[in-house]
Amino acid sequence: MTDMISRTSAPWLRADTQALINGLLISYQRAFAQPLLVCNQSGPFHRTAAQELFASPIAVLAHDHRADPLLTYVNSTALRIWGHSWHTMVGMPSRLTAEESEQRERANALQQAHQSAGFRGYSGIRINQEGRRFMIHNARIWPLWDDNNEACGQAAAFSNWWWI
Repeated sequence: MTDMISRTSAPWLRADTQALINGLLISYQRAFAQPLLVCNQSGPFHRTAAQELFASPIAVLAHDHRADPLLTYVNSTALRIWGHSWHTMVGMPSRLTAEESEQRERANALQQAHQSAGFRGYSGIRINQEGRRFMIHNARIWPLWDDNNEACGQAAAFSNWWWI
């Protein structure tokens, strides 16, 4: 992973990304009544949480709330699976994480997660930068909430996947 991202330019440690991670973790707790990460600190999550989430073996991605959402966060596991760098994956349309033939099913799962304030058990086929297809299984998808209790995006996490 160090060849994809310089240690001196860790974008997941910027203040704006730490705020996004804070919201992501709080929204996960709200959706599933359990923490995504166990952090030994009270109050808002900070640099330690950002480092732990980025290094987590669970793939975690988030996108904004646009009509065609753009990825706003991707941890190292997701970067490795999709074969991208932070700078090429963050900012790309999140629909591109799936083949065109799979995008409708993906959109339906995102809609279901939004309507139910969190969804467990999603499975679907994805494609990486090199065109390799893989199955994700038992993913969790949840809405991201801002400080005004408005939906501002969605996130997904999964640890079960395989190449197909």
